[in-house]
Amino acid sequence: MNAAASTLVLRAGPFSAQIERRLLVSSLILTAATLVLAVAALCRGDTWDSPGEVLSGLFGYGDSVLVVQEWRLPRVAAALVFGAALGAAGAVFQNITRNALGSPDVIGLDAGAYTGVLIAITLFGGTAAGLAAGSLAGGLLAAAAVYALSLRQGLSGIRLVVIGIAANAMLTAVNSWIILRADLDVAIAAVGWNSGSLNGLDWNEVRLPFLVIGALGLLLAVLSRAMHQVALGDEVGASSGVHLGRFRLLVVVAGVGLTAAVTSAAGPIVFVALAAPQIGRRIAGAPGVPPLPAALTGALLLVAADLAAQTVLAPVQLPVGVVTTAIGGTYLIWLLLKEVRQP
Repeated sequence: MNAAASTLVLRAGPFSAQIERRLLVSSLILTAATLVLAVAALCRGDTWDSPGEVLSGLFGYGDSVLVVQEWRLPRVAAALVFGAALGAAGAVFQNITRNALGSPDVIGLDAGAYTGVLIAITLFGGTAAGLAAGSLAGGLLAAAAVYALSLRQGLSGIRLVVIGIAANAMLTAVNSWIILRADLDVAIAAVGWNSGSLNGLDWNEVRLPFLVIGALGLLLAVLSRAMHQVALGDEVGASSGVHLGRFRLLVVVAGVGLTAAVTSAAGPIVFVALAAPQIGRRIAGAPGVPPLPAALTGALLLVAADLAAQTVLAPVQLPVGVVTTAIGGTYLIWLLLKEVRQP
């Protein structure tokens, strides 16, 4: 099949975009699977409700309107949006490092964002805006430190990953020290936060992160073509008109911002950003690590993980980070073995 036959042109008024058929089909399949799981998650409460009852409540009818719209929907929406944000952030950093291990939770950005959250909680009382600002500042500082250290003797993807792993270990130690020095009630809240949880989220807690993620998602959509070009090599990107320095700055800020927005609301949810881009890339059969399949896969993984967290030990609800760690740890072992075997 030639390139023209495998590519579709989508038009909306004066705007048009090209998309590969396989990428479009795989994205539609991922979207459908995610929506099915989202409906299943809306059915999950103290007991399982029927899909018909849940859909009626979702549209404002029946006796379950309050339960569905105010209790379950914010949690499911958070799983969808936060999973997509983590998947897109993972795609950003795996493209920059050109390494499957280059995700925010591996190279220290999650830990840096959590450091910012801890400082906001202990010094400024932990308001929603304070948590968001602290998380973003911590993530950006961690990214700047890792990037600056990696530039010595020239930027290398594997060097950035190794330095990021070391930074992650040091920041984890700093976070433990902050918790040990904090008041007991603050320490208990911070330790619970560190597990990564969607339990009890309401609309007030997710509204600001959703706005931040939406804005940064639009930025990545604008940069997606440049990201595809740079994924083929710096020379290809530069020859196609991409300003590499400005591009890297923008995508790093977007990637850190996506991670920080999730961390500020739900704590560090690990391994979604690591696994989703690679799974999405394989499903789409695309070169590089395209953000759209990564985001859709991230949403699918986090909804599935949160549904499992509510079901495995019911009626006890586990933090979703416990489930993603259990699944992601297995994935990380497989990925490391694969990297070691490569010549």
